[in-house]
Amino acid sequence: MKQRLLLVLSILAFGLESYSQEGIPVYFDYLADNYYLVYPSMAGIGEGAKIRATARKQWFDVQDAPNLQTANFHARLGDSNSGVGVIVFNDANGYHSQSGAKATYAHHLKLGGDARYLNQLSFGLSGTYLQSRLDESEFVSPGGIPDGAIGNGNIRAGYFNFDVGLSYSKMEFYSHFAITNLLTGAKRNLYRVNRANPNNVPAIDNLRRYLVSAGYIFGRNAWQYEPSVLFQLTEWTREKTIDINAKVYKDVDFGRIWGGLSYRRSFDGATFINGDTFGEQRLQLFTPIIGANIKNFMVSYNYSYQSGSAIIDNGGFHQITLGYDFGQRERRYDCYCPAAQ
Repeated sequence: MKQRLLLVLSILAFGLESYSQEGIPVYFDYLADNYYLVYPSMAGIGEGAKIRATARKQWFDVQDAPNLQTANFHARLGDSNSGVGVIVFNDANGYHSQSGAKATYAHHLKLGGDARYLNQLSFGLSGTYLQSRLDESEFVSPGGIPDGAIGNGNIRAGYFNFDVGLSYSKMEFYSHFAITNLLTGAKRNLYRVNRANPNNVPAIDNLRRYLVSAGYIFGRNAWQYEPSVLFQLTEWTREKTIDINAKVYKDVDFGRIWGGLSYRRSFDGATFINGDTFGEQRLQLFTPIIGANIKNFMVSYNYSYQSGSAIIDNGGFHQITLGYDFGQRERRYDCYCPAAQ
């Protein structure tokens, strides 16, 4: 019974998170010139090609703590208006893990102006294959009595889906929109496999998530300032979060240095018991970020700290992003628009 309770609690804890994070979780690496990881329409947005790799680790002192690794490559196809990209990722959280790959095609339409004037509308489509895994090999019933809620093995289930995206860039202004896990009806059967009564376990068939963001870069001298926002909505659970971001850039001899701060807040609260009273807490994450562009190389680090009275651990979430840019010209457009350069 104890093992069965452990499994149920584990499924509930992971399930609440995975409904909103099926596929690549949206953390803060997009602020490190990595918008393609979030928006398919950003594949080949600029000239040449870009590689980005990220590694994220939460709670170093907690065994099997959540961790994420991603790698992506995207490029403009020569002098055409088309771009392509590919993403691979691995996301693990205790007994649960997921890995997958995305392949992207994007098309970019110039809407007017001369060659130095950025005014572009972009469309993108990504096909995704994702495999979820649940390791139940350690979930053994006391006395060896079979338990219909436990599969006693390493369960795997694969899914296909699509993401679509739309981006608009006009000089220092940009905006993006995406729908991830577009298709419904592809049931998430991981928790139904090898169950004595699989029909008693709900099969979630809507993992759709909506993302929209916008920002502007102020300043044309040695310093630039970039406020931006990103909003997320998960259709099935109606979970909503918003990121409020501020970054500053400075041109230096070897390239550019930059830093900033992001604040994420959930619109939805979680109820908890504090002694004899009930409380409600909303997710709040503070994330400082620093980075540098050293010629064609890019390196970035961010640290997320969760604020609130009911948290799992005082330790934060560390993330590193590394990148390299191919075939980039010196300011193709007459603007400070890093993502499109």
